[in-house]
Amino acid sequence: MKFDYIKCHGSGNEFIMIDAVAHNMETVNLSELAIKSCDKEYGIGADGILLLVKDSNDMFGMRMFNPDGSEAEMCGNGIRCIARLAENYIGHTEFNLFSGGKIYPTARYAPIYGQIPTYGVEIGVNLWSKDFAMESGVVDSFIGKVIPQLHPTLKWSAISVGNPHLVAVVEKCDIDTLEQLGERVKTLTDILPNGVNLSFVELKATNHIFVTTFERGAGITPSCGTAMTSSATAMALQGLCNYNTDIYVENRGGAVRCICSKENGLKTTLIGNASYIETGEIIFDGRNFASSLHKKTESEICAWKEFLAWQKR
Repeated sequence: MKFDYIKCHGSGNEFIMIDAVAHNMETVNLSELAIKSCDKEYGIGADGILLLVKDSNDMFGMRMFNPDGSEAEMCGNGIRCIARLAENYIGHTEFNLFSGGKIYPTARYAPIYGQIPTYGVEIGVNLWSKDFAMESGVVDSFIGKVIPQLHPTLKWSAISVGNPHLVAVVEKCDIDTLEQLGERVKTLTDILPNGVNLSFVELKATNHIFVTTFERGAGITPSCGTAMTSSATAMALQGLCNYNTDIYVENRGGAVRCICSKENGLKTTLIGNASYIETGEIIFDGRNFASSLHKKTESEICAWKEFLAWQKR
């Protein structure tokens, strides 16, 4: 099969995005496609693949696959890129998208840095789910508690935003330690049966945090949208950041804004870029993979570089 792709990124989290509304993907082995196309040596190289899809009710949505071929329920950086593509079909700037069986209100926002396409997605937050089994019995929340099997002293908050996250507040994000803990999670199937995304978060200033994440199915990544959402939410829940105002969230890939709210249920809006890097074509027969580049999106690449330089000043 041949189909067009757009390489895109949200806050430095890079994806290969395919319009599965325009291209019939029903016979494609999507797990194998993700493995092949995300390979940085033999494929295009990315942190996952995104598919724009449409259900029987004509609602648009996202499917997302990790580089190891596993499917993710939700991706906060990815769904903003899908929103930009879906807007071409929908024709207005506020709409709902689905992912992993849930619906996410989405909207186009004023461009970051005056020129970078920007979208926001409202993400409902649950403080417990079937993915967490750290305590026996009925549990409503697990906030700021030690998990001895994972680490003897770090205090974690369990946040579910369509996929499961554990967030720990630290003085300094140590990538090596985080990676070790991410690998350890894979052995803790008794308390984390479906795996989990782990994040370290530093409080830099009032309503300003820095996040580093080990993503389930991908490992350490420059950016993870649902992790930034979960981290901002965990900080608000612990009184370390404020509700109903911008929380500035940085990571190694860039930055987003999060707004946490407890009105009509706990939810956090994730606002950030949806930038295009390049367009091209993929040829894939189920085993063999090839791709060709059509063009680099130089104006958007330059705009993001300028934003990052401005942000670091």
